[in-house]
Amino acid sequence: MDNDDITIGRILSRREAVKLIAVAGAAALTGCERGESGIADSTGGIASRGAGVGAGAALPACVVRPEVTVGPYFVDQQLERSDIRTEPTTGVMKPGVPLGLAFTVSRVTGGQCAPLAGAMVDVWQCDAEGVYSGVSDRMIGADTVGQKFLRGYQRTDASGVARFVTIYPGWYRGRTVHIHFKVRAPGAAANETYEFTSQLFFDEALSDRVFARAPYVGKGQRDTTNATDGIYRDVGDQLLLALIPDGEGYRAEFALGLDLSDTATGGADRSDGPGGRGGPGGRGGPPPGGRRGAPPPT
Repeated sequence: MDNDDITIGRILSRREAVKLIAVAGAAALTGCERGESGIADSTGGIASRGAGVGAGAALPACVVRPEVTVGPYFVDQQLERSDIRTEPTTGVMKPGVPLGLAFTVSRVTGGQCAPLAGAMVDVWQCDAEGVYSGVSDRMIGADTVGQKFLRGYQRTDASGVARFVTIYPGWYRGRTVHIHFKVRAPGAAANETYEFTSQLFFDEALSDRVFARAPYVGKGQRDTTNATDGIYRDVGDQLLLALIPDGEGYRAEFALGLDLSDTATGGADRSDGPGGRGGPGGRGGPPPGGRRGAPPPT
């Protein structure tokens, strides 16, 4: 009952794999090339590469990623903001190593990828102490209902990009270091909403260095690493962030391609606990049988 998530995704559906191969021209987990800036590598970072598409065809990176469980801590608070570090009721900023995070979202259709503008990208994570806002968690004795720190959403711009400023997440019992995200967009059919939910993971050596610094160091030794986290083991390094030093902190880009016609992947997440999958008690157990709908982004 210590894990907050149960894996419900898969690495790639047959449809996604076929479309990805069509886009990439090879059986690899990289897709459409960026005109002069390179392509996305398998960790979401940018691999240097010369211009590979015709002039004027500056397509964004397009990478199909694994979908995993939403977990019990998603709270749909419709809080639109780029800097999610502060608690809006008090203005107090959560301490931690700064992290700039940019999502590049593309739509994969007909063997092609193009920027997906206007998609809603939600991000939520724990603080340096391993605590989420907006929930009552009896497992760790924390009640943050009504608070909204380290939560927020942005809509992708014309280039399919949504940017956030946050902190390097802490850890809590039973899970490796991670950040949750959800992308919602109008589906291929009328009145449908496509939902893609997954998680971002971090290099172990980097986490060790960060957690040796304040305010993380006081929490002690974490009990779960990528190698022992069930969700990370299922998805490999496809959701591993490639962080670049940036001032006192880090920054990262993460590219993903979505097939909005794939209703098996894009269906609404099932609900349980404070706000998502997670099983009885909100912090583990089998996924429930119900499904939670979500209104289309407006």
